[in-house]
Amino acid sequence: MRYVSQLPHAVKEEEHVLIPMPDGVRLSAHVWRPVSSDTEPVPAVLEAIPYRKRDLSSVRDSMHHPYLAGHGYACVRLDLRGTGDSEGVLLDEYLEQEQRDAEEVLAWLADQPWCDGATGMMGISWGAFAALQTAARRPPSLRAVVLASFTDDRYDDDMHYMGGAMLSDNLAEAGTMFAYATCPPDPAVVGERWRDMWHERLEASGPWVVEWLRHQRRDAYWRHASVCEDYGAVRVPVLASSGWADGYSNAVTRLLEHLDVPRKGLVGPWSHKFPHLGEPGPAIGYLQEVVRWWDHWLKGEENGVMDGPMLKSWMQESAPPSTSYEERPGRWVGEPSLPSPQVESRVHPLTAHRIEEAEAPDGAPGDWLTVSSPLSVGQYAGKWASYNAPPDLPYDQREEDGGSLVFDSAVLAERLEILGAPTVELEFTVDRPVAQVAARLSDVAPGGASTRVSYGILNLTHRGGGDPEPLEPGRTYRATVRLNGIAQAFPAGHRLRLSLSTSYWPLAWPPPEPVMLAVKARASTLTLPVRPVRAPDEGIAFGEPEAVRPLATEQRVPPEQSWRVSRDLVDYHAALDIVKDSGTTHYTDIALDVGRRAVERYDWTADDFTSPRGHSAWTMRFSRGDWDTRTETTTTLTCDADHFHVHATLDAYEGGERVFSRNWRETVRRDLV
Repeated sequence: MRYVSQLPHAVKEEEHVLIPMPDGVRLSAHVWRPVSSDTEPVPAVLEAIPYRKRDLSSVRDSMHHPYLAGHGYACVRLDLRGTGDSEGVLLDEYLEQEQRDAEEVLAWLADQPWCDGATGMMGISWGAFAALQTAARRPPSLRAVVLASFTDDRYDDDMHYMGGAMLSDNLAEAGTMFAYATCPPDPAVVGERWRDMWHERLEASGPWVVEWLRHQRRDAYWRHASVCEDYGAVRVPVLASSGWADGYSNAVTRLLEHLDVPRKGLVGPWSHKFPHLGEPGPAIGYLQEVVRWWDHWLKGEENGVMDGPMLKSWMQESAPPSTSYEERPGRWVGEPSLPSPQVESRVHPLTAHRIEEAEAPDGAPGDWLTVSSPLSVGQYAGKWASYNAPPDLPYDQREEDGGSLVFDSAVLAERLEILGAPTVELEFTVDRPVAQVAARLSDVAPGGASTRVSYGILNLTHRGGGDPEPLEPGRTYRATVRLNGIAQAFPAGHRLRLSLSTSYWPLAWPPPEPVMLAVKARASTLTLPVRPVRAPDEGIAFGEPEAVRPLATEQRVPPEQSWRVSRDLVDYHAALDIVKDSGTTHYTDIALDVGRRAVERYDWTADDFTSPRGHSAWTMRFSRGDWDTRTETTTTLTCDADHFHVHATLDAYEGGERVFSRNWRETVRRDLV
């Protein structure tokens, strides 16, 4: 990272600007803007997230908001209603109230004397969701958006459900937001009202996972704010990015294909990170790209930002399996449009444990092939969305393949490159009314090491794409499993491997009971999006990552990160234990100590499909002098054959004394999940 100190504009900042909402609630914003905007108004760029601008996101914010402000923009980092130093309560993600607030904030910004009336929105993850969802509401001042690591489909391509199967990140994200939504504001900013504001949050809070469990199928709850329901609602230019190691790797190409506005896409090798902070590397000069985008769409400069390919993506080279990478070797490739005219769909029949070429050879077996996977398949799957800390990418797939139905290609005689989403078409039967299939595509090296390239999960009760229907045991069905998009090269001498399993725990919650899946050979296929190796790539290059030097902090208690798989061969109890502890950070500029510790545990016993259990526990601590607060939240999810059970706790402490405590116990019926 190159830190820059000389920018085109001197910057001033206001840390706690209160923006009034129509219902009387005031939202807190940190504003960076050019000093010259006092007399020469500039466009405003909004980032709206719930992750505490005063402390938890302040280091990251200090790197890119002053950078953009120094290039002639008023940058506004908003604490969402009920978070950080904003008033009110936060009850769930992406509610109608949140989007109305965003519209009001944009209108307020456009009306400020230092704003020229044009606004943009940007962000990563929640901030990108907010920008895209607000764009679909067409606020009059909004001229363009910049999105990183996001989705346009809240049900089928988010951390809650995948192909109708429930993800363990449904619990993990609920645990995260349970912790964040119950933190206090800073009394140094809001004054003596801090305790009343905090207790309002504590009283209103609860385990969000309960609401998410009440919507196990695609209904109005998920359709709300899913832009894929009406792409035509977005009428402003979109710059969209993500990473192949991120859970949000698919929405960029969907937007490029379906939007009818000026748009550009960028997908690198990264996990859930901004591209200028991208891990695995290489990171790129993303902020320079963002400045060019705003300069064109908010200031009207003719700078060629729309030249070149519509999509720039990192074609990953083969790499040995690892739970973490510093860099992924590869090169940048470009596609002129989506779907790309350079990519060919190549269909490969599946025979007895073989991925055949374009046609199955005469006499190739067409028998039924069966698999009933143990619950242990999935313990090396990694996280749905990698953060690259602790190491959370999938490990060598050979142990997973032992409980899977495996199809191998012949050894590749020449290099193969794919770009897009592979699909698996299955003709199948099952012996239970509720079943799922996980499909994994791997790169198998000559020595046997197997690196997962992509995967997809389908709850087979959702096979028709509409409302789920129970399966009739023994009846023959057809279904398509769509894998995550990827750009991947397979060298000559390697093989492709497709692995099918009937469980993928703990990445996805398993069905209520073990399932025997039978797949019809020859009638089932793997389709690969093949890109010619010699396709022109237009010499794509990016500048070095750069930003403003971040705020100074001091690490007073070291962080702890771990990811441990264990199995007891006496009682057959197994577990995945994850620790994400940030230690204690001292924020020098505000003399504040902050501690964050998250522990997740996913355990099960043998092949008892009612034994899976997920547990998320968070501790958040904020202290300065005599002011010392702490919240402890836990969420535990268990099941039986017919129901999910949630037990959650919240305890809040001030000065070492517990000042709030509540327990929740909720039961939700399983809905073909």
